[in-house]
Amino acid sequence: MRLNQPAGHLESGESLIDAVIRETQEETAWQFNPTALVGIYRWQHPVNNETYMRFCFTGNAIQFNPDQKLDDDIHQAFWLNKKQMMKRQAEFRSPLVLDCFNDYLAGHRYPLGLLHN
Repeated sequence: MRLNQPAGHLESGESLIDAVIRETQEETAWQFNPTALVGIYRWQHPVNNETYMRFCFTGNAIQFNPDQKLDDDIHQAFWLNKKQMMKRQAEFRSPLVLDCFNDYLAGHRYPLGLLHN
């Protein structure tokens, strides 16, 4: 098992904003309203050479649905503070988890208007 932020893929015809709202709901049971882009990241897996692109957003968690079943590959959704994150770095799915977290803490915010559908 690995720790990760909500992540996923774009569905056909879906905007990036719609995808982050959907993926967050599916993987955390929280309705999410994105307010800014934190960053855009690229990482190549050292073993399988797959390249991953990540768009990290910040926003507001609006409402939690305790009855919603999470995606099959999600075992649990929970919040970690900075101290907890630093202790569990070895469990991260990729270095992008920490990159996004550090950029968020550094105050990186870009307007959603940068993204065009």
